[in-house]
Amino acid sequence: MYKEAQMKRRLTSLRDKRSFSSFMDYFEAMTQDHDLFEEFLQRMTINVSEFFRNPQRWEVLESDILPRLMKESSKLKVWSAACSTGEEPYSLVMLLRKYLSDRQYDVTATDLDQSILDRAIKGFYPERSIKDVPEGMLLKYFHADQMGYKVTEDVKQQIRFKRHNLLADNYDRGYDLIVCRNVMIYFTEQAKEEIYMNFSRSLKLGGVLFVGSTEQIFNPGRFGFSAEKTFFYKKISDV
Repeated sequence: MYKEAQMKRRLTSLRDKRSFSSFMDYFEAMTQDHDLFEEFLQRMTINVSEFFRNPQRWEVLESDILPRLMKESSKLKVWSAACSTGEEPYSLVMLLRKYLSDRQYDVTATDLDQSILDRAIKGFYPERSIKDVPEGMLLKYFHADQMGYKVTEDVKQQIRFKRHNLLADNYDRGYDLIVCRNVMIYFTEQAKEEIYMNFSRSLKLGGVLFVGSTEQIFNPGRFGFSAEKTFFYKKISDV
């Protein structure tokens, strides 16, 4: 379901690196070797992220989207899908804490790659990842040392990390906000349609899907969405 040419190049490179003569031999070896399979997952999935990526979009979330959602729900249910190394869900918690107590929101963060989730749970980041973190949040929610920055425990405790495959696993329901950014560009059109439909079914009426800055949905109505702001899609009907 990923874009074929891009994924085939990655897969061929990895197969050759491990000296397998065919994809079938490589596949059979992965079924028997957990470490080989984990290496395959790490190479084939995309894990590039940073805190408050595209800050203007986060400003729209804070000024226009969250105020409405907070009015309409006494406790916000939020999902950071394909969360990579955790910068996105941690950004969400830092933003939500400006307006809500920890009991007034629930954040789940998921990714396909368990090794990436393990890194997210550790919450340690190089300086380049925190370049868009507001200074007040940097001082409040990070511990700095010579190697980088570690997210404080009170923020880490607000996120439930778990493994999830967007193409194969069941989707939870009742979300007020789903954030899935800079991931859909790697899927085929058929896979995108399936995932958008599942996201819509996972949202409450009035809930919002927040996508990446290269991932505009050109026919949102077919998924029960309308564009509330650029890159923010409000669920207006069941599908």
